Amino acid sequence: MNSKHTSAILLMNLGSPDSTQVKDVRKYLNEFLMDERVIDLPWLARTLLVRGIIVPFRAPKSAAAYRSIWQKEGSPLIILTRQLKEAVQANFSEPVEMCMRYGNPSTVTVLEKLHRDHPQLKEVILFPLYPHYAMSSYETAVEQVKEEHAKGKYSTQLKIVGPYYDDPAYIASLAESIKPYLSGEWDKIVFSYHGVPERHIRKGDITGEHCLKVADCCNKPCAAHAQCYRHQTFVTTDLVTKTLGLPADKVEQTFQSRLGRDPWLQPYTAARLEQLPGEGKKKILVVCPAFVSDCLETLEEIAEEGKEEFIHAGGESFTAIPCLNLQPSWVNTVCSFIRREMITENTMA
Repeated sequence: MNSKHTSAILLMNLGSPDSTQVKDVRKYLNEFLMDERVIDLPWLARTLLVRGIIVPFRAPKSAAAYRSIWQKEGSPLIILTRQLKEAVQANFSEPVEMCMRYGNPSTVTVLEKLHRDHPQLKEVILFPLYPHYAMSSYETAVEQVKEEHAKGKYSTQLKIVGPYYDDPAYIASLAESIKPYLSGEWDKIVFSYHGVPERHIRKGDITGEHCLKVADCCNKPCAAHAQCYRHQTFVTTDLVTKTLGLPADKVEQTFQSRLGRDPWLQPYTAARLEQLPGEGKKKILVVCPAFVSDCLETLEEIAEEGKEEFIHAGGESFTAIPCLNLQPSWVNTVCSFIRREMITENTMA
């Protein structure tokens, strides 16, 4: 291909198994959980835990969970990311591709394709589809692309869109996605973020003396906040709450998807969903701002399992608000972030 493009765009998301068969889910979980930034144990201990205990027991259950949300075309996360790629491509003449941190399409395959098809490339702009910085999400995605880019010995410059948890355009898009659901009757809106172990927060503290060590650490200015997932989630919730003019007493933030017995960020979403009806909060809305594309954690863990737990505990109305997905304002926001990084503005009119 005799392409003259000098810039290329790469959207990166978490990933999904190739199918709902247990063998494919097992392969995916092994890749995901063996990541040292996800389970940060020494290699031997991580291997024994993941391959000897977690995956053998978790794979069949995860396969069943994936089957409950799987679409005819495949994984919702892959489908939505592909559709976002196409929507972004409609705004650029430069090539737009997508890759996954785990599973397919893989980072190495997509980087090879971009450089093979576009020999005159000077830059690749990586857009990680993670609003907040976390060792087990944004950081591992970025570091993998950096590693594969270096291994490929490409002459291109790799530019990376940073976390955008407090960017006005992202906040506006998130608020816009929530607003239509506020017109009905509801007692509480729960902002449920993907959880991480507390040790990840302490380990990511570049000062070594602030996160989870200082009282009310997330609300006290510190250089550690640049890489503190906990702080960044609180900022997102606060900004969206203020943008929408939500009463503070009707907003709650929780953390989901806990794995293992170590302390994770609290309060836990599952526990709060069981407790809220008993506190008189029987009609709730749930939004998951850590995800920009609906996936297993939003469609199955929250919209199915979470709803079931809430109703079983005496809840009356449970509404899971969809992720940003293909919302026009979100597509425009993605494009605006990319344009900030580009050498040139050779975009389509």
